[in-house]
Amino acid sequence: MKTNATSIRDIKLNNGVHLPALGLGVFQSPPEQTVDAVTTAIAGGYRLIDTAAAYYNEQQVGEGLRRSGVARAELFVTTKLWMSDYGYDTALHAFDRSLRKLGLEYLDLYLLHWPAPSSWERTVQSWKAAEKLLADGRVRAIGVSNFTEQNLDALAKESRITPAVNQVELHPFFNQKALRAVDARRGIVTQSWSPIGGINRYFKDKPATQDPLAHPVITDLATKYGKTAAQVVLRWHLEHGLCAIPKSVRPARIAENFDVFDFTLTAAEVAAIDALDTGVRGGPDPTLVDTKMFTNTIED
Repeated sequence: MKTNATSIRDIKLNNGVHLPALGLGVFQSPPEQTVDAVTTAIAGGYRLIDTAAAYYNEQQVGEGLRRSGVARAELFVTTKLWMSDYGYDTALHAFDRSLRKLGLEYLDLYLLHWPAPSSWERTVQSWKAAEKLLADGRVRAIGVSNFTEQNLDALAKESRITPAVNQVELHPFFNQKALRAVDARRGIVTQSWSPIGGINRYFKDKPATQDPLAHPVITDLATKYGKTAAQVVLRWHLEHGLCAIPKSVRPARIAENFDVFDFTLTAAEVAAIDALDTGVRGGPDPTLVDTKMFTNTIED
């Protein structure tokens, strides 16, 4: 846990590549709003942009990158392989499609979007394709998303390269302490999707008490530091050495989410937020996700 490093803005991956510690996620960002969100974020200091083939906005992310005017080498771009394209040859084809849509010559990080345990052999073949892409210099780092400890163990038995990143649901109400420890032992950086608990606000049938931003522990700290609840939660991720990718298309919120490098939380305050963990996911259970649960495919 890092508690005194307000200036820490990147995390060194297990292959030496540096990953920005805070980025812009574009899950559920409408394509027509994504270009402006990306350009706004980059103008405000963001250098990490996280998308996915299944977000259906890679083309708009690429346009935002180009409009930003920032040199490609200064940007860190992540996208993800969707399950319908799992398999060796299909994964390589899908990577080419993503690059074409993004308008890029290489990626900084390529992730398998879900472990898809019911199609595990295809998952493994996809990882082997990712290993080839890394060896060929077409991507700077490769990783996984939503992998459990069991998934990581199984993958390790059938692969040569350890994932650099495991991107998972992670917020104060579901803090994944055990999985974070597993990732750390393997030299994998844990990256947080839905870092401020947005997944608990997407579904109208969930009570407001399931919103971390409304919890008194967090709102009291926001008052103490003159920050918003979201900023306190994002700082909590940084204190743990995590990479967080909050999503927004609103310029004010994009700027707010990045304004977290001028204060720290004490160890006791971090522990108080840790204690809010419920052990309950807001999103899908990775052991159940497959192409029958999500039937969408990606068009060329």
